[in-house]
Order: sequence, then structure tokens, then C-alpha cells
Amino acid sequence: INKPTCAAAAARDRSLVPERLQRREQERQLEVERRKQKRQDQEVEEEKSDFFAAAFARERAAVEELLESGESMEQLEEAAARLQGLQKLLNDSVLFLAAYDLRQGQEALTRLQDAASATKVDAAPGAPAAEGILPSPPPPKEEGGIGSSFVFGFSNVESQVLEKRAEELHQRDVLLTELSKCTIKLYGNPNTLRLAKARSCTLLCGPVSTSVFLEDCSDCVLAVACQQLRVHTTRDTRIFLQVTSRAIVEDCSGIQFAPYTWSYPGIDKDFEGSGLDRSKNNWNNVDDFNWLARDMASPNWSILPEEERMIHWD
Repeated sequence: INKPTCAAAAARDRSLVPERLQRREQERQLEVERRKQKRQDQEVEEEKSDFFAAAFARERAAVEELLESGESMEQLEEAAARLQGLQKLLNDSVLFLAAYDLRQGQEALTRLQDAASATKVDAAPGAPAAEGILPSPPPPKEEGGIGSSFVFGFSNVESQVLEKRAEELHQRDVLLTELSKCTIKLYGNPNTLRLAKARSCTLLCGPVSTSVFLEDCSDCVLAVACQQLRVHTTRDTRIFLQVTSRAIVEDCSGIQFAPYTWSYPGIDKDFEGSGLDRSKNNWNNVDDFNWLARDMASPNWSILPEEERMIHWD
């Protein structure tokens, strides 16, 4: 009686071996995906930190140079305007960064403001100023302008058509925040592009040399060409995309992708200057950080049906 029982047990154990191996392989693959996601999350955070740190450093150097050589009212007014832009940059950076040390940036800004207040400038004829007092900054040149030499864009605007041309955009970092029911047209080649807290907006942009970031947007339509795309906490948005690497979505829902179709006079020249390879487009290769299953499509993004891609942009 024991011999058949032992044989049956041995056969059962052998049948369980493939199942155990398969389970181990699944666990191994899940661990590989977790490590990959952690590495990609870290890369995204580093990109965000690099963007704001570099922009802040450029503006800070420009303000310090103006204060050191400030011999006219015009130079101090420009320094005041740039300080205002730095403050705006620090405020907006909260939208994107958790790891970046904003306290250091705020301390640097405070030191610059103290230096500006201590600067003595001869008042211009007909416009006396109290000694040691920084003149009030001039009003913004445009409604919604960020006011920074490298970082600029629009903020807190509703129901308007906003445009920038190639000569304004060339290799600059564009920041668009808190826009509602706006159409934004960027004719040119920015270095980076960030859109945050946009509601029911249409954004059309020429080739972006590096990264495009979306954060906390809803019910928007975008046409963008870039090296890499990151989409976070965004819903019900259509993206007409040209991208040389794989796009990434995280904490998103209702995102639809289609090929980039916007065009304008001079776009060929802008593509040449951007360094993007127009023959390479991974618009439909998307990684969802919240969906690791390989055998099932993510429910958070989809391909926009062809019959819905016919959009007359103008």
C-alpha cells in the first residue's frame, strides 16, 4: 500500500515543480519592474530638479551682475523685475518638486533682495528716489507673463488666445500654469515645456529640444514634439505627439494619443534647430507607471481613433 502512495506523492511533487518555477519567474519579473519604475521615478525627479536649479542659477547670476554694475535707474528697474521673476519661479516650482531644496533658493533670493535694497543709485532727472530704496518694479509687459529671461510663459489666464513667436521661444524654458479655457500657440523651438493646472485648454507647440512635462491637467488637447514626454496626475486629455523616446504616464486616466499633426510656416527650420529626429516617432509606445501587467493593455491611456484625429488647428 505504501509503494503506490509514495509513487503518487512523488508524481504530485514533480507536477508542482513547473508551477513553482513559474511563480518564481513571475516574482522575479515583478521585482525587475519595481526596480525599473523606481529608477525611472528618480530620473524624472532629477530632471525636474535640474530644470529649476539651472533656471534659478541663471537668473540669480543675472541679478547679481546688474546689482554689482548698477549705475542707472534702468539697471535697478531691470534687477527688480528679475527678482520678481525669481520669486515667481520659486512659487511655481512647488507644483513640480518635492525633493528640490526650495529653502536654499528662498534664502538666496532674500539675500539678493537685501543687496538690492542697500544699493545706492543717483536718481534720474525729474524722478528723485530715496537713498537706498529700490524703485518699484515696472508693470509686466504682457498679461500673464512669467517675467524671467530663460523661464517664461503664461500664468493665471482664462479664456484667451496666447501666442509666442520663434524669436521669443528659441531654446528657452517655457512654463504655463493655472490656465483655463485658453488656446496657446508656441511657434518655435523651446528647450523645455511645462504645463500645470490647465483646464480645458488647447496647446500647440513647435519642436521642443528636450522634455515636455504635464502636471495636474484635465480636458485639454495638446500637439507637441519632443525628446521625452512625462504626464502626471492628468485626465481626459488628447495628445498629438511626436517623441523620440517612450512617453510616460503616471496617476493618469483617459489619456489618448495620436501622431503629431500641427504645422506652421517655418516648422521645418525649427525641427532642424531642435535636433529631433523627425523620422523617429514613438507616439504610441507609452509606459504607464501604474500598470505593470505585460499581457493586458493599461486602462489609463489609449490610441485616439483615426476618425477623431481630423482637427483643423487654426
